[in-house]
Amino acid sequence: MRAVENEHILYYCDCKGKVALYTDNEILFPHYAIPALRNTRGEKWRRLIDSISQKDETSVEVIALMAVMIELNGCLPCETDSYRAMRGCTACAQQTLRRFKGSDEELISAYKVSLAKFQQVDFVFDS
Repeated sequence: MRAVENEHILYYCDCKGKVALYTDNEILFPHYAIPALRNTRGEKWRRLIDSISQKDETSVEVIALMAVMIELNGCLPCETDSYRAMRGCTACAQQTLRRFKGSDEELISAYKVSLAKFQQVDFVFDS
């Protein structure tokens, strides 16, 4: 019997196979979960996720999207022993986006507002 980590899930291996113990839960929405959001909404959202997925995790675009997801998902009050956390950040974010009652345009608008805020901060640090 041994523990094996694979794709952000810790498995407990025994002779019968793998049993998932811990999923991909983090303190805040993680960068690696972004590509999994691709098919949760419409075409405009898919294009946004495709463009952001190709960027480095420290880019202002990625950080802006992560901030939107942190707010939408309610990451700050999430407890590691909650049902939501036990399912993992990726599953939580996918469910949040599927249940979001607004349009893709509203999500993209929230992203653009977040991006503008982080670009201002980035500009201040670059000066």
